[in-house]
Amino acid sequence: MPKITFIDSKGTARDVDANVGSSIMETAVQNMIPEIDADCGGACACATCHVYVADEWISKLKPKDDMEDSMLDFAEDVKDSSRLSCQILITKELDGIVVTTPETQ
Repeated sequence: MPKITFIDSKGTARDVDANVGSSIMETAVQNMIPEIDADCGGACACATCHVYVADEWISKLKPKDDMEDSMLDFAEDVKDSSRLSCQILITKELDGIVVTTPETQ
């Protein structure tokens, strides 16, 4: 079972198991990870599941599509590593991925 490390804005790390095929956002909600609101439930219709993906993992992700890129316009403190966690599906290759949550969603 792949693992995800969530690091909150204060630096606290939480390691959780994820199911292959689920999204990082779904995994966060199921494990009550703070700072991921997921208001739209994963429909890519808000930016309340915004995360920063650790640099070493970015190249292993599918590129952002236009919809995700547009939704990130509504997020605060967007960086090059910003992604919507509802759009990142867990695969075995993502075992160990590290994401950090911004201070505000």
